[in-house]
Amino acid sequence: MDIRDVARRAKVSTATVSRTVNQVPSVDAHLARRVWKAIEELGYYPNRQARALVSGRSRVFGLIVSEITNPFFPEIVHTFETLAVEQHYEILLTSTVHDPKRMELAVRRMIEARVDGVAILTFGMEDELLEHLRYRNVPLVFVDVGPRSPRVSNIRVDYGEGIRQAVQHLAALRHEKIGFVTGPPGLRSALARKSAFEASMAEIGLPAQPEYMVAGDHKLEGGKLALRKLSRLKDRPTAIICSNDMTAIGVMSEAFELGIRVPQDLSVIGFDDIRMAGFMIPPLTTIQMSQTELASLAFTALLKETKSSPSPEGTEYVLRTRLILRKSTNFPATSEPRSTTRRPASALPSRGSF
Repeated sequence: MDIRDVARRAKVSTATVSRTVNQVPSVDAHLARRVWKAIEELGYYPNRQARALVSGRSRVFGLIVSEITNPFFPEIVHTFETLAVEQHYEILLTSTVHDPKRMELAVRRMIEARVDGVAILTFGMEDELLEHLRYRNVPLVFVDVGPRSPRVSNIRVDYGEGIRQAVQHLAALRHEKIGFVTGPPGLRSALARKSAFEASMAEIGLPAQPEYMVAGDHKLEGGKLALRKLSRLKDRPTAIICSNDMTAIGVMSEAFELGIRVPQDLSVIGFDDIRMAGFMIPPLTTIQMSQTELASLAFTALLKETKSSPSPEGTEYVLRTRLILRKSTNFPATSEPRSTTRRPASALPSRGSF
């Protein structure tokens, strides 16, 4: 079956079928409806390569993520793919797993497929990806690190607002010993979150004590190791903010092993608001960086670049963050709300005190 069969069924020319399938806007709406009806009745599937030759566009967007197994990314992929289907696009998905060789293969796949644009949502390795793609006149979307260049869009994440809300929330609960588990030291987004934490602590007049700041790896095990280090301190933090939710879940898991109660002995806050955060026991208070909104911004940016002339300095979008309150934070064990009667020291919990 080919477009001649569709043309006969719709009683139009093959040229009209071709222009309809390739989304040419000049096609008469009445004729286009007849063509799509015929396509549905016949079960015709247009040849993608042929469409690309006619239109000069593949109608494929590339999506590069860090790790598809990381719970942060499936929501991004799902939203991006849903929007692509709605706009009659396909997606070519690949993950780098932080491996330069995998990254090079990912770029090669994108170039060979002649994608119409690439969303690079890796939170790392962007420089290498940029060098491979920017000079091929392919529209690109980055997070935080996009250069001011034509056909490059940058989604700037406002890490500061959400982390500021988290620090102020803990201060309102009368926490003064607040720790922070960072992400990988070489990751720009992790460094931005750390800087936002230090600035927020300075704003409330508390030092970001070096001994309370531990490097993590944005994985469960990194969170577990971080809490082990902090638990060895003589003067331990009463609250911990983590650079991502996986780290926070690792902290909560290790707290359980050590007999430290969350939130009675230790308040914990994550960052990302992945789906499982709300199903933890207790549910995790976290800073939301909406994966749905991130994917929507990335897809919209690519679509806009394919339909309009490029801006000389690229385009910037802003992704806000905000604190989502759940049940993993409370007053420190040595402090209680002023509205309650303070218990004698002998009545305070002793096992697992943190």
